[in-house]
Amino acid sequence: MPLNTNEQNYPPFHDVDWRKHMETLSIGQYELIYNAFSFGFATLAAATFFFWLGIGQVKPQYKTALVVTGLVTFIAAYHYFRIGQSWNEAYVLADGAYVASEKTFNSAYRYVDWLLTVPLLLVELILVMSLTRSETVSRATKLGVLALIMVALGYPGEVSDSGSVRWIFGLLSMIPFLWIVYELYVGLGKAIESQPESARGLVRTARNVTVASWCFYPVVYFAGAIGLEGATATVVVEVGYTIADIVAKAGFGVLIFLIAMRKSEDSEAKETLTVPA
Repeated sequence: MPLNTNEQNYPPFHDVDWRKHMETLSIGQYELIYNAFSFGFATLAAATFFFWLGIGQVKPQYKTALVVTGLVTFIAAYHYFRIGQSWNEAYVLADGAYVASEKTFNSAYRYVDWLLTVPLLLVELILVMSLTRSETVSRATKLGVLALIMVALGYPGEVSDSGSVRWIFGLLSMIPFLWIVYELYVGLGKAIESQPESARGLVRTARNVTVASWCFYPVVYFAGAIGLEGATATVVVEVGYTIADIVAKAGFGVLIFLIAMRKSEDSEAKETLTVPA
């Protein structure tokens, strides 16, 4: 994804309707967002290799959790590569600033990514907890469906020019979000407390990181609705979402890996103790 530095002069009619969402950015603002996308891609791609290469280090019952963990970061890395490409093509340098080109920035890549990865993030946590088969299927299905609804409800507000529409769909998407939080803290509370002592703290941390990182998304989402406008809003939204994605996917994935490792070590220790001399 080479940085677009080709300076072009556009005729007065370049500011047409299909570019109404594209703000003129300073060189520093454009490069900050571009570099954030690049860093996001590199981090998520590296995390994918780390998780999948670590599958052999855990017990068979935790391998699926790491496969899903790597799948999440792989999907996210691919979409960040595409986001970076789209961003590079959407702007050209003109008169010392970056202005919209003839190609629009495809922000839908981010929501397609979330539709795929957000439900899987919750599945990761359920899988690594080693619940009964019926409870695993039940909880993973419920949390996955809630996550899909949450993301789907947020999209109309994200692409709307109306602050009121953004508030309506943003608040609607908070309903499944709060339900997910309830399920993680109340519904899974007893199951978390029944985890092995060596891994229990990590499982709690993974749950807390999930909720804390997801709380950052509505802050960025509502930035435009509370009066943040123009190039500053673009920087806050794109960089803010990227930081949240890195924490929620790569950071959370590291915790899943550590939980799987810790529980695998406990299983090996128990097996060693039960082997007759």
